[in-house]
Amino acid sequence: MSALHEILRQRLTAICRKEGLLGETVRVCATPLSTEEAIGTPEDKDFPLQKGKERLLQATFRDARGQAFTDHYGNYEGTLESLLATPPANTFRRAVFVAALNAVLKHLELIGNTVHCRDEDPRACASELAPQLRERFGAVKITQVGFQPRMVEALAPLFPLRLLDLDPDNLGHTKFGVPVEGPETASDAVAWAELLLVTGTTLVNDTIGDFLLDKPVLFYGTTIAGAAHLMGWERFCPKSS
Repeated sequence: MSALHEILRQRLTAICRKEGLLGETVRVCATPLSTEEAIGTPEDKDFPLQKGKERLLQATFRDARGQAFTDHYGNYEGTLESLLATPPANTFRRAVFVAALNAVLKHLELIGNTVHCRDEDPRACASELAPQLRERFGAVKITQVGFQPRMVEALAPLFPLRLLDLDPDNLGHTKFGVPVEGPETASDAVAWAELLLVTGTTLVNDTIGDFLLDKPVLFYGTTIAGAAHLMGWERFCPKSS
C-alpha cells in the first residue's frame, strides 16, 4: 500500500470517527456496473467502458453513491469499520476503498459529482474543458494521462498534446491525430508537459505518484472526487452527478 493510500485511509477514518459512523452498523456495497448503467447510450462507441476494458464499481452508503474505475472488479459488502481496518493493498481493494470514500464524503455533503455522466454529457464535458484550459493556461503543452476520447478530440486541435495510456489495444495507434504512448515514454511525456491532465483511475492502479509533480495537474473523472477533496487537488468533472 502506498503512503498516499494510507493517508487517505487515515483521513477517512478520522472523519468517520468524528461523525460517529464507525460505531454504527453501516454497510457499503460495491457492484460492477454494466456499460449502459454507467454511461447510458452515447452515440460515440470508443469509450474504454464500451470496450470492456474497465468497469465502474459503485459503492452505496446510506443515500449516496460513489464510483471508481477499475479493471479488477467484483462484489464487496461490509461495515465501514471493517473496510477501513483493511489496507487497500491491491487493485480490487483500492477500487472498493475509493468508491466507498466517494460515497461517504458525498453523503456528508463534503463533495459532489461522484456518479459518471451519461449519454451525450461526455462530449459536452470536453467542449467545456478545451476553452477553459485555453483561457487559464494559454496554448500550453499538455500530456493527457488516460484515453478519454472526447477530451482528446477536443484538445488536439488547440494544444500541443501527448497521450499516455495503458491499454495495449491503443498503444502504437493514433487517436485524433495524437499517437498513443505507453509506459516506456511516460517520463519524457510528463517532463515535456506544461500541464498534466490525469485520469482519476491512476488512484486505483496506484500510478498517481508519477504525476504529482511541481507543475500544474488537473485530475478528471468521478474516481478521484474524494481524494481530491482530502488532498486539495483540482478536479474537472462538470457533468457528473
